[in-house]
Amino acid sequence: MKKILVPCDFSDAAIQAYYFAMNIAIETNAEVFVLKVIDLPFMYETTFAGTPYTFDPGIYKELEGEAQKDFEKMKNKHPRKDKVKFATANGSVTHTIRQFITDNQIDLIVMGTHGASGWKEYFIGSNTEKIVRFSTAPVLAVRKSFELHQIKNIALPITLQLNQEEFVKRVKELQSFFSAKLHLLLVNTPYNLRRTADEMKLMEEFANNNKITNYTLNIRNDFYEHDGIINFAHEIKADMIAMATHGRRGLAHLVAGSVTEDVVNHVDCPIWTYAVKK
Repeated sequence: MKKILVPCDFSDAAIQAYYFAMNIAIETNAEVFVLKVIDLPFMYETTFAGTPYTFDPGIYKELEGEAQKDFEKMKNKHPRKDKVKFATANGSVTHTIRQFITDNQIDLIVMGTHGASGWKEYFIGSNTEKIVRFSTAPVLAVRKSFELHQIKNIALPITLQLNQEEFVKRVKELQSFFSAKLHLLLVNTPYNLRRTADEMKLMEEFANNNKITNYTLNIRNDFYEHDGIINFAHEIKADMIAMATHGRRGLAHLVAGSVTEDVVNHVDCPIWTYAVKK
């Protein structure tokens, strides 16, 4: 891991994400990029029938200066102060972050999240869950910072589908980094019921085929998959949840939703996500 990105609006959750990213960077000697996206709306010229024009550069400069001051304050509160770069950019939050990830070959994104609920979750969602959906690099969504030694139990929901070699490889790297135990979880819902004995055998084969070590196998029943994952995480007092996401878009996302995004929006422990390529 060479480069870590922290999208930052200097909210409490974003600051906590910065501290957590810096703790990881100390262990990996990674470079940390802090990005503040300034999403200025278009201004309109009323004398020319409402023709839009770009934002006032003076306003952007002022906001950029305030962001720099906020960054210096945040930076001074963490013991590691080297190998940190701060940048500002104008544009929509999701698109700008995605472009920054690509342009700078980011290996990990650490984002603070407040979650989302109700109509906001259904129609808009949080910025974090949008990045989870579209990011080409793993995303760690956090509500508060943790010392790395506190991450000892990682809940790993699985589906037993094929073509997850890259995902499992990344999960094993995550497990090794934290020296943690994996708790593999299969959630039964009324729509995908199977015999427990059959499922347990399939889970054992999954673990053996992927050469997973230091793990437990767990099966839970719930009405919805995301509820099963959330309840299990609470039950075992998971320190982190690792999940794959398939990045549904457009109408498919609106209708089917995303289990990963539901979990990101409703749990307190850090959630590591990785987009599985089709």
